Amino acid sequence: MRRCRHCGKNPVTRPRGLCWTCYYTAEVRTLYPSTTSRFGRRGIDHAGRRRPPPAPTQALPGTAQKIAVLRERASLGLELSHPDDATLQRGRARRKVG
Repeated sequence: MRRCRHCGKNPVTRPRGLCWTCYYTAEVRTLYPSTTSRFGRRGIDHAGRRRPPPAPTQALPGTAQKIAVLRERASLGLELSHPDDATLQRGRARRKVG
């Protein structure tokens, strides 16, 4: 039987490899962050408010150019979308006019 990661005395009965007592001690629980929870956050950290992108993109959704723009924005820590980014409807309307 596995023993608690923190105290090493009691059997593991809670997530993070902790016993009941250690898991319900807030200071101890923060020492062992949950990385395996299916409800845990995944991907890019969305905890804080991100800055908006400086300029919109004319690349249409689903294109290689749009994916490259999204990757760049994510790596810079910016919001992924801009209110004036091209959409399928706006992209079609521009092509008809232009």
